[in-house]
Amino acid sequence: MRAPRFWWQPSPSLQANLLRPAGLIYGSVAARRMRRRGEQMELPVICIGNFTAGGAGKTPTALAIATILDASGESPAFLSRGYGGRLPGPVRVQPQHEAADVGDEPILLSRTARTIVSRFRPTGARLAYEIGATVVIMDDGLQNPTLVKDCTIAVVDGATGIGNGLPLPAGPLRAPMAAQWPLVDAVLVIGDGEPGRQVAQEADEHGKRVFTAALEPASEAVQALKGRKVMAFAGIGRPEKFFDTLHACGAIADVTHTFPDHHPYKPEEVAALRKEAEARELMPVTTEKDLVRITGAGEAWPELMALPVRLRIENETGLRNLLLRRINERRLRIA
Repeated sequence: MRAPRFWWQPSPSLQANLLRPAGLIYGSVAARRMRRRGEQMELPVICIGNFTAGGAGKTPTALAIATILDASGESPAFLSRGYGGRLPGPVRVQPQHEAADVGDEPILLSRTARTIVSRFRPTGARLAYEIGATVVIMDDGLQNPTLVKDCTIAVVDGATGIGNGLPLPAGPLRAPMAAQWPLVDAVLVIGDGEPGRQVAQEADEHGKRVFTAALEPASEAVQALKGRKVMAFAGIGRPEKFFDTLHACGAIADVTHTFPDHHPYKPEEVAALRKEAEARELMPVTTEKDLVRITGAGEAWPELMALPVRLRIENETGLRNLLLRRINERRLRIA
């Protein structure tokens, strides 16, 4: 789905106010569900989530945290619900899997660490234990109560924050903030912007750790894109963020196309995009997630470039210390 623009206005619009009653019902149900007691797993569980619907940068954050833990001597395994995939799991993502099987995000995650897809998270966590992982990184799941989490990090897009601050469908919140703050240990704000600073201030007032980060494109990609006229397209939570990154690389985005988040590309859509890029003599560029889904559509497009990005975390040492402390505290409790 595409997030409506009124979600991201700093104060509720007329449309948002008309949807407030539905938001109150949705929010109360979500808050009640989040209070359920989850299962305690054999392994420590690090949860990477967000307060809102839509992309905030959870996948780059999960990848960065896996790298941090791996360098610290841990053997992490990702646990994902596999949004957009047909397999309920639990299943370990393998090279032969496509986005239609397990979703686009698990395929990207599996390139860094072992990845398990399971719609019922506890069975997936048990599989992680069986295959030798020492810690589970739960990609998304702040609002999922089925597992006890040892450390939960909420990822926030600095440009949008929590939008108008209302629950779905009146706003972007997956649950009222009053229900979410008690479950969060730290907030990671990605990118600059007043909305993100406001969330960081509120996190500080709630006694939560605050970290900041920025998404940076790979240097090789910057060189390849600088001064090039491109046709850019994306089916992610906020395609504008991808287009802004291209602009920062020095690319000239003459044509842009947006698709719904996790959009499953059809062969005819890919063929139309390719035809347009060739007719206009533009370099086609998309995101890594989109490329995974396009590859699954069965259309070969060798000229299509995916823009790789990485997360640069300020005070990475502080985040590492928080994660390792929570992991060690968990192990001491069960020793």
